[in-house]
Amino acid sequence: MNLLLFFILGLLVHFVFFVSIFDIYFTSPLVHGMTPQFTRLPSPARRLVLFVADGLRADSLYELDENGTSRAPFIRNIIMHKGSWGISHTRVPTESRPGHVALIAGFYEDVSAVAKGWKENPVEFDSLFNESKYTWSWGSPDILPMFAKGASGNHVYIHCYTAEKEDFGARDAARLDTWVFDQVKDFFQSAKSNQSLFSKLNEEKIVLFLHLLGIDTNGHAHRPSSREYKDNIRKVDDGMKEIVSLLEDFYGNDGKTAFVITSDHGMTDWGSHGAGHASETLTPLVAWGAGIRYPQQVSTQFFNDEFLKKWQLENWKRRDVNQADIAPLMASLIGVPFPLNSVGILPLDYLNNSDLFKAESMLTNAVQILEQFKIKMTQKKEVTLPFLFTPFKLLSDSSQLEILGKARSYLKQKKYQEVISLCKKLIHLALEGLSYYHTYDRFFLGISVALGFIGWISFATIMIIKSHSSLTRSVVKSGKKPHRLLPFSFVIIGVLIAFFLLIQACPWTYYIYCLLPVPIWYAVLKEFQVIQDLITSLLTFSGKHSIVFLLVFTLGIEILVLSFFYRYMLTAGLIAFACWPFFTQLWTQAKITSLGWTLFSLLLAVFPLLPVLGREPDITLVTGAGLLIFLISLSSFVYIWKSKSKFKVEDLPVHLYQMVCVLISTYIVNSTHSSLLQKQGLPQMNQIVSWAILASSLVVPLLGPTIIFQRLFSILLSLMSTYLLLSTGYEAFFPFVLSCLMLVWIHVEQETLQQSSISCTQKLTSIHFAYNTDITQFRQLHLDDIRRSFFFVFFIVTAFFGTGNIASINSFDPSSVYCFLTVFNPFMMGSLMMWKILIPFVLVMCAFEAIQVTTQLSSKSLFLIVLVISDIMALHFFFLVRDYGSWLDIGTSISHYVIVMCMTIFLVFLSGLAQLLTTKKIKLWGKTKPHFM
Repeated sequence: MNLLLFFILGLLVHFVFFVSIFDIYFTSPLVHGMTPQFTRLPSPARRLVLFVADGLRADSLYELDENGTSRAPFIRNIIMHKGSWGISHTRVPTESRPGHVALIAGFYEDVSAVAKGWKENPVEFDSLFNESKYTWSWGSPDILPMFAKGASGNHVYIHCYTAEKEDFGARDAARLDTWVFDQVKDFFQSAKSNQSLFSKLNEEKIVLFLHLLGIDTNGHAHRPSSREYKDNIRKVDDGMKEIVSLLEDFYGNDGKTAFVITSDHGMTDWGSHGAGHASETLTPLVAWGAGIRYPQQVSTQFFNDEFLKKWQLENWKRRDVNQADIAPLMASLIGVPFPLNSVGILPLDYLNNSDLFKAESMLTNAVQILEQFKIKMTQKKEVTLPFLFTPFKLLSDSSQLEILGKARSYLKQKKYQEVISLCKKLIHLALEGLSYYHTYDRFFLGISVALGFIGWISFATIMIIKSHSSLTRSVVKSGKKPHRLLPFSFVIIGVLIAFFLLIQACPWTYYIYCLLPVPIWYAVLKEFQVIQDLITSLLTFSGKHSIVFLLVFTLGIEILVLSFFYRYMLTAGLIAFACWPFFTQLWTQAKITSLGWTLFSLLLAVFPLLPVLGREPDITLVTGAGLLIFLISLSSFVYIWKSKSKFKVEDLPVHLYQMVCVLISTYIVNSTHSSLLQKQGLPQMNQIVSWAILASSLVVPLLGPTIIFQRLFSILLSLMSTYLLLSTGYEAFFPFVLSCLMLVWIHVEQETLQQSSISCTQKLTSIHFAYNTDITQFRQLHLDDIRRSFFFVFFIVTAFFGTGNIASINSFDPSSVYCFLTVFNPFMMGSLMMWKILIPFVLVMCAFEAIQVTTQLSSKSLFLIVLVISDIMALHFFFLVRDYGSWLDIGTSISHYVIVMCMTIFLVFLSGLAQLLTTKKIKLWGKTKPHFM
């Protein structure tokens, strides 16, 4: 098979494997067609006021400051004298959109919504706002519009500030919250003279929603431990006190207003969120007013944490809920139907109402969730063959009728506690059944994708052996074609699978996942002679040697897999790399190269042991890294200048420009950091120069020579200029140490190649990068080439996780991009962070290109081995994906598979980028005669 065709097919196959995870694990849980459910009893409140303090941690609100006083005295007074409090437990991903959807719509949004930046409505869903008579909301343009778009009719009104106001470098992000409070004050002031608005505000079933983004913005910019974050909490507390007083005056203290204060998610100590750390998933919940239970003093409380004593709230009963439970609580308070897609369980402990009201509300909650279960079951039953359909046995039609019948009977008999107990049982069974039908096809699809995976790995291995090794000489000679029965059998299998999917009305994507293994396995079995010849060849090897090699290779793969869970495994692997030369002939024949390899392997091994990025910025380390790179580049410049007879004179300005860029980047990082500390924002000149350096970083290396050493050094200088601008601490040293190790690695591979029958005496200062086009120059693959490919994959994983850039979702640090922009822009910020992550990738990939040139191998042959190793890792993670346990475990297992698949696909594109960076040269000064060493 043509290698170009093979790579195209490989990209398509890997894309299918990557997308499959979204159909298997990331599908939307929503169903439609339910009937709205609500209680017929009078509601305790006519109106609801919802305060959502974005990014507010539970401990930041509840704990006392260093003086022993609360930084939110108004809210603490509510806890002690007027209402109920507790912790709202959120789920991952702890981001703003899914948090608000859980609060207001009552369900946990599927992760596929992240593809749209959590902004648009990828699916239609019902919400508390949609069920209300009127809703007025004030706050961020990132949150409010999605609930207005999802609402039917024209009864949800939004008032947003501009996106430009969400500036992480602004003087005081608390002004975002001040804007909201001022707008609400002006709104109610205008209502006094606007009869139409006044009339609407006095209706029942209305919601007032205040989205307060300042705390989240200050947390990102300054960390939750900062004075800015804590002062913002005080300002929010003062603002809430004013709004509550204003509303009580406006409504004449009628006692018909319910108030709820909570947060969409928390925040880590280093100012990020997205994963499942307790600081992100524990958010405050305080409620008071109409229908809410008053404070209850208790002597003992049983929780697995020590928060109560720390917060000095051990005498006031704490009532914890799941975040989705808040939606039915709010709906019950104002007497509107529960959101149709809600999976929240009404927290009765918060309600101050009659037992009849609680029992009726709980029965309504149970019927509302049961409706979703019945529709989900019907949908699955309609598209499954009767003899293959396995119903959820714990909640059959008869058991549903029995539980509901008993509940209604108990309700008539005024046995309210029995009603509540039965309804809770029914809700839990219905939720379990919803999960059962939602994951009904998961095992079937998983087996299909796994078969495709194993088939593709087998096929790629056969391609390597057939095209790039000397193990299968007899196959070429024999040239036997497969039996005609083989293709006919696979055609029959494909037709049967397609027919089976057709009669079950499966989605079109199922056809791809289930039919893809058919041609892949046909291509594998078609090469039966290659497989047979390979087995024969392997049997001729020394059994002891083969077993040792297999064990070492397996151990290496397992270390790579474990490094995704435990970063220190990278350190263990690098220490093993450091010791490797001492067990080979390399130590006796090239001691200096071996010592260099050991030194830089040990230096690189330190990085995975350091804290994950995003903790506390240390610009001094960035400055140190910049000055180190500048001094090394200056020394190099002096050397080139003294040896200018051996180099092209016109290459010196390029080198000089790169030196200046490194120096300027170092200055800009310090200048920007200083300006932001003084609350003066991002200087415009710094921003312009930063973007200019970024834009030139991929072009400038193409102006220099293609000699391996000079081109690699030029690429390092250009990329380091950008990396410094995106650095906040120790990670600024990471690309430099990694590049030093890569340079030594190239020398190591030259030395190991000289030990074989193939000699390679050229120096790196004389070998040119070039496209390998002459097939006669390539040698066959050896066993040592598997080791080279493994080293490459290990270094790629180290580049990925070495500084913890995305060891978890929540290590994203917005301060990394402050040299480029400070106004909140998730797409631009994400792109810059992605480029920062890719820079070490590019450095490793360029070094790998150099190794392919110096070892006289086709770039595609080594890369095929790399793909096989990556696919074996991906198959590991595919089997490790979990849909049970904690939400952090589930999210982590899925993200690992996605990361490996993205890495595999990216490697193909990065290989092309590396070839472009290493082999192309742009001539700006016309043609000149080259002079080489």
